[in-house]
Amino acid sequence: MVFSIIGGMLVLLQYLYFSVEVGRARGRTGVAAPAVSGNEEFERYYRAQLNTAEQLVIFGPALFASAWLIGDLYGAVFAAVFFVGRALYFRNYVREPGSRGPGMLLTMIGNLALILGGLVGAVLKLVAPVI
Repeated sequence: MVFSIIGGMLVLLQYLYFSVEVGRARGRTGVAAPAVSGNEEFERYYRAQLNTAEQLVIFGPALFASAWLIGDLYGAVFAAVFFVGRALYFRNYVREPGSRGPGMLLTMIGNLALILGGLVGAVLKLVAPVI
């Protein structure tokens, strides 16, 4: 599972980078903590980072399950899809929120493939002794 673990750790580093960017935007725009509104530029950074946090709740368990049950390469490939999707989403959302679609689509493809991999892998483990 080493490739899937590397993919997962890269996604977490990416999330940390997004968090740093939110902090930098907070400083640039003068939005003092704990406020999360008041400046559109800051709100774009904040929302893009928050959406990534929401997606990570799905990504982590799905990556682990699919990598373990289907295979390391499968998990790593769809971790890469997720990573690229998040990078596009963050960049596009910060520039123009209406352009976030392609990044969100890749994110959803990555997460859906990982969820289905975990589910199919688990079902196959249950029925394999029967077949």
